[in-house]
Amino acid sequence: MAAFAALVVLVSAAIYALSGGDDSRGDAAAGRPRSSAAPALSGSWAGTWGAAPAAAEAGTQDGFAGMSIRNVVHTSIGGSRARIQLSNTFGTRPLTITHASVALAAAPSTPTAADGTMRRLTFGERQSVTIPAGQSVVSDPVRLNVPEDADLLVTTYAPNPSGPVTYHPHARQISYLARGDYTEDANGTAYSEQSPYWRYLTGVDVWSAESRGSVVVLGDSLTDGVTSTAGANHRWTDFLANRLRTEPRAPRYGVVNMGISGNRLLYDGSRYYPNNGPSALTRLDRDVLSRAGVKAVVVELGINDILKPPQQRDPKRIVGALKKIVSQAHARGLQVTGATLMPYEGHLMYSKRGERIRQEVNRQIRSGKVFDDVVDFDKALRDPRKPSRLNREFDSGDHLHLNDKGYRAMAAALNLEHLKGTSKADL
Repeated sequence: MAAFAALVVLVSAAIYALSGGDDSRGDAAAGRPRSSAAPALSGSWAGTWGAAPAAAEAGTQDGFAGMSIRNVVHTSIGGSRARIQLSNTFGTRPLTITHASVALAAAPSTPTAADGTMRRLTFGERQSVTIPAGQSVVSDPVRLNVPEDADLLVTTYAPNPSGPVTYHPHARQISYLARGDYTEDANGTAYSEQSPYWRYLTGVDVWSAESRGSVVVLGDSLTDGVTSTAGANHRWTDFLANRLRTEPRAPRYGVVNMGISGNRLLYDGSRYYPNNGPSALTRLDRDVLSRAGVKAVVVELGINDILKPPQQRDPKRIVGALKKIVSQAHARGLQVTGATLMPYEGHLMYSKRGERIRQEVNRQIRSGKVFDDVVDFDKALRDPRKPSRLNREFDSGDHLHLNDKGYRAMAAALNLEHLKGTSKADL
């Protein structure tokens, strides 16, 4: 019997190691009591934040050698462990990160870490990692009580020149830089330089016992939230995350924002629009289908194919690209909610021909033969007296993008039941 009992202990220990065990050490280190109600093996990985790598940052041919980059990001869901994704997608040389960390921010939009939350990150149990050009890497998990709706600080340090920096240019959030290795500096005083970009960091996942996964939103500047209030987390995806956290019947999903300003379905960003990113079809697998715990997809794209040269004059090609996205998502067992294209009369690039194309694309989307479900942003945001224009109370002023109230209206227009995947488009 004694031998049998010893064997049970050994097997239990092995299961503990494989599952990551309970999170009592992480809770204690973070200064929070551990809940004994949650079993050690419950939970799964889900995305709590993300940003699509858009381009190589201009003027960074040698990277940021000898500097600490502290990205400030905002969570949608919480968890008991965290891991990050770093990208060298647009690099031309290997990127060596010798020191990385994650911590809770002491206050919104600050480089100062909350007491007791600084965690050193490793990659394959090593502090240093080299990311080949065009590749990305995911860190080992760390025990950390990550709250929902909170700021995280993710810091990287590269000692040597590394080539162009992969970045997301429209963060709508201030991040920070320090000269020297201040990766685990908690007080943040060394971070004297500010930045409106996210660099290298493209994802944060949490181990959650409450969340069922995440919804990934593939979009353009409207999803990127380029005219939302900086530092306020007022993109439409932030308002969606709040609905998913608070509404009783809502699926408990994290929200991963994969919007790139200027992004198109059919064309990559060119030398005229270098920050517009690869086409949605090109980046679909990288930015959406391969994300941790993805359970639902929302697509808000197509207007830039009408607006930007070379302008797409055939609505069938736009609809065909949207159907390809849905087909590829279906192959992964995912269903897709798609958005109608919002009005833009009054914008600098408005044309009557473009308006006819927009209306035809919307007609086909509303037919139910493009997406599994539809969110009618056009109907929700247009001026009821002049449907080719945005409602004045939602217009940021350029007649294409929205103010904070408009982004909130976008989130309110989405039927959360559609994210549960109950129907399927007839393609």
